[in-house]
Amino acid sequence: MARASSRAQGNGRRGPGQAAHRAKRTTARSLLVLLPFAVMALVAIGDWRAGKGVGLLPLLALGPAFASVACDVRRTGLVGVVATALCLSLGVYNDTGQFRLQVALGAIAGVTLASLVASAARMRHERQLADVRSVAEAAQRVLLRPVPRRAGPGLGVAVSYTSAVAEARIGGDLYEVVTHPGGGVRIIVGDVQGKGLEAVETAAIVLGAFREAAYDEPVLERVAARLETALARRLTGEQFVTAILAEVVGEEQIAILNCGHPAPLVLRGDGTTEFADPLQEAPPLGLTWLKPEMPKAQVVRFTAGDQILFYTDGIVECRDHGGAFYPLIDRVHLLSGPDPQAALDALRADLLRHSGKPLSDDAAMLLLRRAEAPALEPAGSLPEAL
Repeated sequence: MARASSRAQGNGRRGPGQAAHRAKRTTARSLLVLLPFAVMALVAIGDWRAGKGVGLLPLLALGPAFASVACDVRRTGLVGVVATALCLSLGVYNDTGQFRLQVALGAIAGVTLASLVASAARMRHERQLADVRSVAEAAQRVLLRPVPRRAGPGLGVAVSYTSAVAEARIGGDLYEVVTHPGGGVRIIVGDVQGKGLEAVETAAIVLGAFREAAYDEPVLERVAARLETALARRLTGEQFVTAILAEVVGEEQIAILNCGHPAPLVLRGDGTTEFADPLQEAPPLGLTWLKPEMPKAQVVRFTAGDQILFYTDGIVECRDHGGAFYPLIDRVHLLSGPDPQAALDALRADLLRHSGKPLSDDAAMLLLRRAEAPALEPAGSLPEAL
């Protein structure tokens, strides 16, 4: 996936990293708006202290030049007017020669005109970018729609999505939670090979097919077959999608079908952890022709107090500045909080601290948590008398 900034999505909420990123961007923009006035003030003070022997007045043109970076057309013009007024005032005060004053005024006028043109072009580009972002947000609501916080009795769900594409809302990773008529809960977490709009289009195909198949088909193997059929009409060559399909079975089990994806991490209620490595791994979606017979889904124990973390390879392949991979197994204690979404947000924040820079790949996580069984009162206990 392409690189750039971060974005998290958890049940339709903005991630803490995005809020911090926007706050920094707002602060930087405010400083850029003040920069032209600060530069002109420094030039004016320097020219006043240097006297008429040193010609610093042309440097006042730096004000409108910097204004074109962050100011609108009106403010850029205002900066040019202020620069002209300062130039005239200082020219008269220091008795600057007429030729020098005309050169300075000409420089300010020329730079102001160029800055007005540049500012108008930048604002037009920003409006176009805003339109593109609004389309991306609409696409996000269609593709990566919020999942329910509760997917059944005693079953909590949390999701996190961090796009590696600058300012992007979505990328090539995908997830979905669907309840089918039998009352069971079916899940997909996947990663599309490739980048950009083509990967997003493929993710849309997979999610659309999963939402239909997960509701209609009786078993996970048939769901996977439907996804493969949908992709066969779209993918060419050796393109593929790695994915985990899962279905919560009753109150003590979960069925998992691994199609070339990283194994989910199971966190037991007693504090132990294990990876749900497949006994028979299926090839990625789009490449099932390599193995015509789809393996059976693997049934894993999933009882009260247990959690299962599904994730894409952007998590385990995240490196720090020294090249060390993110130690997911050593960070599972972050998922012990009472709220699944808050716990997953804490894990994501730790991932970003480990990276110390924008992620090089999209990173999606989905956490399933079984509520702990209520404590039973001792047999024969009676309520206290009123």
